[in-house]
Amino acid sequence: MLDKRLSSFRRPSLRDGVTLAVAAAGVIAVGTSSIIALADDSVPSRIAMVSEQQPAPAAELVAEPVAAAAPVDAPIIPALPAVPELPPIPGPTPPPAPVAAPIAAAVYYEDNLDGWIRQALDIMSAHGIPGSYNGIHRNIMRESSGNPHAINLWDSNAAAGIPSKGLLQVIDPTFNAYHVEGTSWDIWDPVANITAACNYAAHRYGSMDNVSSAY
Repeated sequence: MLDKRLSSFRRPSLRDGVTLAVAAAGVIAVGTSSIIALADDSVPSRIAMVSEQQPAPAAELVAEPVAAAAPVDAPIIPALPAVPELPPIPGPTPPPAPVAAPIAAAVYYEDNLDGWIRQALDIMSAHGIPGSYNGIHRNIMRESSGNPHAINLWDSNAAAGIPSKGLLQVIDPTFNAYHVEGTSWDIWDPVANITAACNYAAHRYGSMDNVSSAY
């Protein structure tokens, strides 16, 4: 049997032998190089190989400086006009000051019969004593002819020691009783004499205008 099996294999040719030899030589070369490489490898080399096989660490993130933004030309806004100052609010208006009564101009009276009568009339008007210029003038002319120093020394009054005196021939008791305030107490004073006589006539006759004779 063995002989039959062996006879079944064909005898290799020269070409087949060469091919096998080359293949064997290649296997030996590869094995030899691997053994040499393993023998020569040092620990540092292996670490380096391991390090090369490890994935590279992620690169540290370094914040890059951000470039400053370029200035933008903002539109120029015109300045608002200044607000004018408001005037101060006035306070309450004070009440107007009372108006002083106008001062009457001083009245000048002539120092004569006309001036005496006019001054007497103004004083009589202030005291509410009636009488008129004509009524006073008429009685003065009858009693004394306009002489402020006239005196009656012959009638009953003179006999009684109280003669009639002045423009309107007034006796002392009558002058004192009807003297008008603001005038002289001198019976010979023309204005005082007229006003006292007119005050007496107003009480007895209503007014000197009503007197036409001795009174």
